[in-house]
Amino acid sequence: MKNKLKVFRAMHNLTQEQLADKIGVSRQTVIAIESDKYLPSLGLAFKIARLFKVRVEDIFIREGKEDDNEN
Repeated sequence: MKNKLKVFRAMHNLTQEQLADKIGVSRQTVIAIESDKYLPSLGLAFKIARLFKVRVEDIFIREGKEDDNEN
């Protein structure tokens, strides 16, 4: 799963540290999410989406055949 977290963070002029503080995680977690090394929990994904006033699907993008076959 890819994400546009870095894009949304930049659009809102937030540093990684500022975003981390707003969503209650460490800066390292933000770095890991942005680099696709960590998939956030559903709760965290919703918290991020609410912060930017968008849908979860606007930030986190499903891709690939395996994801398309999931129920």
